[in-house]
Amino acid sequence: MEAVRDARVVVTGAGGGIGAALARRFAAEGARVVVNDLDADAARTVADEIGAAVVPGDASGIVPAARTALGGGIDIFCANAGVGTGGGPEADDAAWELAWDVNVMAHVRAARALLPGWLERGEGRFVSTVSAAGLLTMIGAAPYSVTKHGALAFAEWLSLTYRHRGIHVHAVCPQGVRTAMLRSTGAAGDLVLAPNAIEPEDVAEAVLDGIAADRFLILPHPEVAGYYAARAAEPDRWLGGMNRLQRTYEEMQAASEVGQAPANALAREGESA
Repeated sequence: MEAVRDARVVVTGAGGGIGAALARRFAAEGARVVVNDLDADAARTVADEIGAAVVPGDASGIVPAARTALGGGIDIFCANAGVGTGGGPEADDAAWELAWDVNVMAHVRAARALLPGWLERGEGRFVSTVSAAGLLTMIGAAPYSVTKHGALAFAEWLSLTYRHRGIHVHAVCPQGVRTAMLRSTGAAGDLVLAPNAIEPEDVAEAVLDGIAADRFLILPHPEVAGYYAARAAEPDRWLGGMNRLQRTYEEMQAASEVGQAPANALAREGESA
C-alpha cells in the first residue's frame, strides 16, 4: 500500500464505527493519522489506541488544526462523519439542515480548504463515506437519502474536475454496517440493512482495496452494483420493487403497534431486492 504508507491521513467521525475502523487500518498500514470526532473522549480513546493525533470538534472546520497536527500537510482526507436523519417532508427544517450540513457541506468545506494545496503540489486523495443510499435510496429517511445523493454527486464532481491534476476521489457506498447508526434505524434498518450487515472492519478493508486499485466507487457490498444498474436501466420496475418494500415496512410498523409480526415480510423483501 504505497499510497498509504507514511501518508498523512485525517478521518472524521472516527470515534467509533466505520471511522474508527478506518483510522485503525490506516495506522496499521504505516500512515500518520488524525482522529476527529464530535465526541472528544471517543476520539482520544481511538487515537491513544493507535498512536494517532486527535483533533476533536465539528468535522466542517478541522482542516487547519489537522494539518498542523500532521506537521504541515494532509495527503488523505476521509470525510466519514455523517448523520442518519429519518422522516420525510414532515421532518422539520432543523433536521434537514443538519443532514445537509454534515452529510454534504462538511465535505464541501473540507475540499475548499484542501484543494489549493493539493492542486499546487499535484496530489491529494479525498475519501467520501457516502452510503448505498446515495446510489439507491433508503425507505423512511428522506433527509438521509437526499443528502447522501448530494454527497455522491459532489464526490463525482471532484473526480471528474480534478483527476487530471492528481486528485484521487473515492466514494464509499456500503449498505448495512454494524454500527450505532444501524442500531438507530429501527424497523427500516431491520428490514433493509440488518440481514446483510457487515462489520466496520470489512468496510475499512474495502476502502484500502479501492485505494490500491484507484477505484472511484467502492462497494463493500458488491451486490449494490447490480441494484444500481437495475435502477438506471429500469427505473419504474426498480421503484415498484422499492414500493413493495415500503409497504412491508408500513405493515411492520402497524404490526408493532399491536404486537405481532407482518405475514411474509421477509419474502416480500426478497421479491423487491
